[in-house]
This record gives sequence, structure tokens and C-alpha cells, in this order.
Amino acid sequence: MQRVIDLQGCLNFRDLGGYPTRHGATVRWRRLFRSDALHRLTAAAILHLRQVIRLGDVIDLRSSAERSADGSGALAEEPIRFHHLPLFDGETAKRAESVSVQTLADRYFLLAEFAKAPIAEVIGTIANTEEPLVYHCAAGKDRTGVISAIVLGLLDVKDEIIVADYAATRENLDAIVERLMSLEGYRSMLEALPPDTMHAEPETMVDFLDRIRAEYGSMREYASSAGVSENVVHRLQERLLVPRQEVEGG
Repeated sequence: MQRVIDLQGCLNFRDLGGYPTRHGATVRWRRLFRSDALHRLTAAAILHLRQVIRLGDVIDLRSSAERSADGSGALAEEPIRFHHLPLFDGETAKRAESVSVQTLADRYFLLAEFAKAPIAEVIGTIANTEEPLVYHCAAGKDRTGVISAIVLGLLDVKDEIIVADYAATRENLDAIVERLMSLEGYRSMLEALPPDTMHAEPETMVDFLDRIRAEYGSMREYASSAGVSENVVHRLQERLLVPRQEVEGG
């Protein structure tokens, strides 16, 4: 299976399938995807998503301001369920802005702390959707990276694989940053963030995972603190994992 899905108008659309878990299961292919913004997808790319991927749901993690400025593009005209679940928005964004951060890992941990309610909604939506689903932000690196770490952690994927999945964004990061920096709103925002915001170094995700574990003990305990029930975690695993016996049986 091809992990990177080449779509015109999109730079960072990737399948989370194929990753092994600690207990011998495997994440199902073509069920869950992560991406950068989708509003520039071409007609051919949308046709591929509808007819080959059979995409049924989109979770938009962008803020209301970002969504208003850029829209959802032609994909919004398709019979797809859109879920706008911004992680930094309104009062949450204002509270977060009042906290000083020094590194990108600090920002990720701040996001995990301040956006527990929408993060729980994202996890619940992924767990309860039957069709293939993609979640995305603007670059497909930061907000999307935090959600990916939480989801893969709840699926019992090893830390080193979660880190590698995060760092894979580096392959197209120059093009992603160039696109964002060409837009006035994003350029101003990025210039105000920690210097390592423009990077996707493995150490950033290592630090984030270590901080979650130090504060909560495990990703499952973090999710519980955010309001994700054990039933939702079980549904997430049932939907997204190929059990060990099926993997071994071929």
C-alpha cells in the first residue's frame, strides 16, 4: 500500500495504515488519513478521493478564522460529512495566547491541555465513523500531528513509530512552508511562533510524548482526562485495527 497519496492541490495527504501495535495488531489501510488543507484540491484529486479512497468524512481542525478565509474548496460540494472541530478557537485561543511557550513541543503540550474538549470530539468522531476519514489543519503538521500522536497512542502503536510518522512531514515541509508564507495571515502568525515551528524534528514529538506520559502516565489516561470514554477507545480500536490473529493468518 502507498502511504503518501499524491493529490494535486494538497501536499501532505498520508495514510496511517500499516503501523504495527505493541500487541501484534496492525492499523488498517485506507481507513484513516492525515493531511494539510484541502481547499485547493483539483477536480481530479477530488475524483480520486471519492472513487478510489471512498472518503466519507472530513474533520477540519482549522480555526474559524482560517476556515472563513480559505473555505473548504470544491470538496465541500461533494456528499461528504464535514466536521469543523477547531482546536484553537475563540476563548480557547485567547487563553492559550496568554501562556508563554519556548519550543514547539511546549505548544503541542499546551494544545493538548487547552483543547481537551475538541480533541475528545475528534476521537469520538473517528471512532464512530464507518467510512474512510481524513483530519487536517493548514500544514498537516502541528494540530494534525498532535491528533495523530493521540490516535496512534490509543491504538497502542509504539512511540518510535509515532515519532517517525510525525517526522515524515519533513519530506514536503519546504513546499508547505512556502505555501503558508505566501499568505499574509499565516505569515504573520508563523513569525510570532517559536523558531522551531518551521520544522518537524523527531525530538519535538519525543518531547511531547514524554510530557504526556510524565503528566498523565499514558495516552489512554490523557484521553480519559479529556473525556474520552473506554467505550470510545474500544470502538476506535475495533474500527481501525486488524487483530493479531488475522495478521498472522494472512
